[in-house]
Amino acid sequence: MTTTHHDLPAPAPRKAALASFMGSLVEYYDFFIFGTASALVFNKIFFPEFSSGAGTLAAFATFGVAYVARPVGAVILGHFGDRIGRQRVLVFTLLLMGSATFLIGCLPDYHAIGMAAPIALVTLRLLQGLSAAGEQSGASSLTVEHSDSGKRAFYASWTLNGTQAGLLVGTLAFIPVAALPEDALLSWGWRIPFLFSAVVMIVAYLIRRTMPETPVFEALEDGEGVSQVPLFNLLRNHWRPLLRVIACALISTMSTLFSTFALKYATDDFEVSKSSMLIVSVVANLTMLFTQPLWGLASDRIGRKPIFIGGSVGCAVLAFPYLFLLTTGSFWVILFSTLVIQSLVYAAANAIWPSFYAEMFPAQVRYSGVAIGTQIGFMSSGFLPLIAAAILGDGRMGWVPVAIVVAACALIAAAAASTAVETHKTDTMKLGERATRPGTPTDDSRVLNGATA
Repeated sequence: MTTTHHDLPAPAPRKAALASFMGSLVEYYDFFIFGTASALVFNKIFFPEFSSGAGTLAAFATFGVAYVARPVGAVILGHFGDRIGRQRVLVFTLLLMGSATFLIGCLPDYHAIGMAAPIALVTLRLLQGLSAAGEQSGASSLTVEHSDSGKRAFYASWTLNGTQAGLLVGTLAFIPVAALPEDALLSWGWRIPFLFSAVVMIVAYLIRRTMPETPVFEALEDGEGVSQVPLFNLLRNHWRPLLRVIACALISTMSTLFSTFALKYATDDFEVSKSSMLIVSVVANLTMLFTQPLWGLASDRIGRKPIFIGGSVGCAVLAFPYLFLLTTGSFWVILFSTLVIQSLVYAAANAIWPSFYAEMFPAQVRYSGVAIGTQIGFMSSGFLPLIAAAILGDGRMGWVPVAIVVAACALIAAAAASTAVETHKTDTMKLGERATRPGTPTDDSRVLNGATA
């Protein structure tokens, strides 16, 4: 059975962008409040028997453990996203993340139940990781497949705007909490942001559950072209773009540098108040809500590669002055430097990757390709706080090893992006065709021939 374009459901790019925005907001509100709590309080709540330094390392390791679960979640959720559709899997990821986060807020601490407390924390963090593995990849696939070729980057950028909004709301939730007296903070205050996740989860669920499946995936189903085992198809026929996405995703180390490492470094070593650093984060992420869609519009005009590569190289160069300026301890200096590197330069690469990565794969393996590629690459981001804490030197130049690591990751991302085919003018139905060798009898060629007949 072949499918013609007029048989397909009408695309809904604005609704897809809204559903992706709200879903990402919930997912990354939940994900980022864990990072903030790891930096501020978890060492005292769940690892009080450790020394201060060891407790911090243990808390950051708990933050990073979700990134180990994410590749596993990417394989599982990517499989079902390519088999049964984007929308249904995205509803599942939302409910899984919200439930795990709410339960973290209900956990007894170490003094109440001993080692069972950090074990339960790690278990729920793993569930967060499984959920996050399928969120951005599914949301970017959903939005790209609902958009026409002239506005894909703009609409897909709202997936990452949701991520920034999640970080923004999460940080706002922690500002009054971090200002509490320490006894109140450690006993009940830290729980409030986690329990609040139930509210935002319900709002996002009501939006996402009514989202129609994409016309592109409907074409696959009608054309009998859904892969039985998308992972095998991906590894056999599309391993080059998969490796490229893994390398490009190393740019995510910059996000953790801003959201977790800088918070800990400035407050512990240079006496910047916790509330000041949280305000910096709020202003920077609020600004990104405006700059990222603008970068998306620019990419729809001039291409994915120049924007992504420019942002990545800019991050590599600016990582050194950014970390140096943290050592000044000046709120205004730190705010300005963060706005430049995060809200302007990093925002370029961050806004573009949902469309850039998704467009590298054909529809049959798009969810799996983006999910697995990003989650393997994102492991570098998850363990950056742990690595940075281990290599951080003493004194005002102790940040140099950290800068070298994140700059190297950004340059690798830029180099990998330079090998990609430019796709900003490619028809949505034909994305990923070049990833298959001409004449290779794959499921993808059958689907593309059928779906576009």
